[in-house]
Amino acid sequence: MPQSNEVVSRSSEMSKSSIGALEHHGEFFPTKANKKLLLIGPLSSPLTMETGDRVALVPQVKTRVYWRRWVMLLLFSACSASNAFMWLQYGIIGNIFVRFYNIDNMALDWLSMIYLLTYIPLIVPVMWMLDRRGLRDVVLTGAAFNCIGAWVKIGSVEPDLFPVTFFGQFVCSVGTVFILGIPPRLASVWFGESEVSTACSIGVLGNQLGIAIGFLVPPILVPNVEDMDELAHHIRVMFYITAGVATVLFVLVVIVFQEQPEIPPTQSQVTARSIPPEEYSYMASIKRLLCNKPFILLIISYGLNVGCFYAVGTLLNRMIIEYYPGEEVNAGRIGLTIVIAGMVGSLICGIWLDRTKTYKQTTLAVYLMSFLGMIVFAFTLDLGHLWVVFITAGALGFFMTGYLPLGFEFAVELTYPESEGTSSGLLNCSAQVFGIIFIICQGKIIDSFGILPGNIFLCVFLLIGTIMTGVIKSDLRRQKANKLAKEAENQNGTLQSSAILAEARL
Repeated sequence: MPQSNEVVSRSSEMSKSSIGALEHHGEFFPTKANKKLLLIGPLSSPLTMETGDRVALVPQVKTRVYWRRWVMLLLFSACSASNAFMWLQYGIIGNIFVRFYNIDNMALDWLSMIYLLTYIPLIVPVMWMLDRRGLRDVVLTGAAFNCIGAWVKIGSVEPDLFPVTFFGQFVCSVGTVFILGIPPRLASVWFGESEVSTACSIGVLGNQLGIAIGFLVPPILVPNVEDMDELAHHIRVMFYITAGVATVLFVLVVIVFQEQPEIPPTQSQVTARSIPPEEYSYMASIKRLLCNKPFILLIISYGLNVGCFYAVGTLLNRMIIEYYPGEEVNAGRIGLTIVIAGMVGSLICGIWLDRTKTYKQTTLAVYLMSFLGMIVFAFTLDLGHLWVVFITAGALGFFMTGYLPLGFEFAVELTYPESEGTSSGLLNCSAQVFGIIFIICQGKIIDSFGILPGNIFLCVFLLIGTIMTGVIKSDLRRQKANKLAKEAENQNGTLQSSAILAEARL
């Protein structure tokens, strides 16, 4: 692998006091008082990077994308869909499970919130495992937990076995920690610069597809019948189907899923691979991320948006049944509409980012529309017309769910060359914290004051998140690194052509 054409820092020509910076694993961190001079190739003129930029050494090596990248992406998306389905398979027919297990609404809500709670303490060791063990081991572990949890649930189909079903849901929630933050990492490792945002969107689509199926299928498989034995039969059929699918996916991951391609797809991945594992400090990486002010603002704003989505998804059945009694199936269809619209929004946003690279502008616009969509949804829910709810829920889903891949990709840009798994893990951790808070608080507000005040509660926090997104500084570090690599390649190509011409004249 040739290493001669590199972006080389001239730090050796400057004293430490004049630079006021430090080198770390091929990166350079200038202070506010200085600029950084870079040489492209051994004979070229320097390029000047503005204050605060961080640039990695970029070896000019061959890059390539492989057709099997789509196999990895689709297999991962299927695993994510299976796991997300199990998150919602209780909540969307919550009134049925409340009657079957003879539990209250709070116990039912915890079948959803356990997914969020488990994520918070486990995300740090899982991020460490992703950096140390790699993509394949993490996805494989997630698929294994998902499969085990699905089989545990099969043994819980008795009215007095709620603790067993809760334990099965807990095991599945552990699998979520290994799966939820993978899309930006998988997209960066396997996909080229012009398709990385689209790939991340497709990875997120897998999770959304599972949520969509979770809204649609349980009301069909488990009708609200009075006979408890017949009801247990329907629940058991649903659990067997989910366990069978989870098992097939686990076997496929074992056989098919690969760690990374032989040749990296982008110059930014060349840089990432050039860092020796023994020199990488996981805790130092987290410290740098937590000192990155734009990223901290994104962590909070992302958590507010996705936390609101978790609350709406968890409490949707209660909202619809309150105004439209006996409409469990339509409640599931409305949830399906939210997610399908969000899947379209995610895909469009990913393609748009790949074409325009307007990360902050797109993120802010989608966040603002999520806020406006939540307002419209809140004030039209009680009009008595289900078709209106379908339309407003679809508009809300298009923007609120479409925001998910935008947050991931914007975070990767703000934090490059830190690990994509670490940045996405911190984003998701924020979402889980706010999700638990919003589900509990909105549920209490609904019980005490009604549906509308509960939804207004979410609107307030979406407004706060919109304002925070507006003040994030757009520092697109990954784009700068790829741009520098291209400039280096172009300049060296020009130098080589000039040398050939000079030799020919001689």
